[in-house]
Amino acid sequence: MKTYTLITGASRGFGKALALEYAKKQTNLVLVALPNSGLLLLSNFLKDNFKIDVLAFEIDLSSKENCIQLYSEIKREGASVKYLINNAGMLSNGLFENMDEDYFLNQINVNVSTPTLLIKLFIDDFKANAPSGILNVSSMASFFHLPKKQVYGGTKAYLLSFSKSLRKELKPYNISVSIVCPGGMNTTTNLCLQNRTLSGISRSSILNPEEAAKITVDQFTKGKEVIIPGKMNKVFMFLNSILPTGIKNRLTSNAI
Repeated sequence: MKTYTLITGASRGFGKALALEYAKKQTNLVLVALPNSGLLLLSNFLKDNFKIDVLAFEIDLSSKENCIQLYSEIKREGASVKYLINNAGMLSNGLFENMDEDYFLNQINVNVSTPTLLIKLFIDDFKANAPSGILNVSSMASFFHLPKKQVYGGTKAYLLSFSKSLRKELKPYNISVSIVCPGGMNTTTNLCLQNRTLSGISRSSILNPEEAAKITVDQFTKGKEVIIPGKMNKVFMFLNSILPTGIKNRLTSNAI
């Protein structure tokens, strides 16, 4: 049975860059993204240019039923998952009192429930294909308490804690679990324009998704537990470890 690397949220941005990195390594891929997101074009490009097998599924993973459907369709194709990259996620930016309830409940489903369920569904694949691995895509927001990113940061903090615990559980099976925490990236036109308005150290921390993906795949392959792409993001992490809480609270409150 052929083995595959499964990447969710693969049609654009960081997910697309990760798919390209694995295609360069001649890895068979299972790519998942929302309908009408350009996934089929990407799939055909990778098959034609890298001569690998690519299975593409356009499906909304915000529900339990659709996650189970994805698992069933992958099994019908005779594919076995060796590596899972949980990249699909929903952003948010706004005061909590103004947020739409349906939006943040859906965000919790996509950012928390979906990656957790997918790992559970494919656990036997990981065991059968060991050494194997799971990469959960979190965010620098998981380390910092940022106004206007309260639900988003909370979901990403869950992934950080969950991944560290799961790594200990699955180590005896030779299944590696890593967590990547990117900072700002130029993943969409709107974000590119927004990032250009930044100045100083904030602007210097912004990465292109291709750069972040290369770092991530290299360190995931080496089994690193927590991956922080970019030198400036590592500086932020160091400052977070040494600055007094009062100063950090004043700095993060400026986000309002």
